[in-house]
Amino acid sequence: MEQENNRLASGLSTKVSTLKNIALDIQNEAKYQNTYLDGMGEDMESATGLLSGSVKRLSHMVSSGSSNRKLMCYLVLFIVGAFFAGYYVLTRVKT
Repeated sequence: MEQENNRLASGLSTKVSTLKNIALDIQNEAKYQNTYLDGMGEDMESATGLLSGSVKRLSHMVSSGSSNRKLMCYLVLFIVGAFFAGYYVLTRVKT
């Protein structure tokens, strides 16, 4: 009976050791993921700052006068034209 208890205790010790290793791996992965998410949040904050500055400059340019409105129309037309040209080129390359 004592040998049986020792064998079961040894098996239990092995299982506990395995669970401990798994728990430590989970802890390390969670720390890594938290660090990654923190860095991602900082990147999003900087992108938000860049976009808000661009939107402010764009709205200032649109509201400042008729000459800037013409420039804005030309810019929009250029962007739309570039989009369609890129689309045309990409569809021709695939075929």
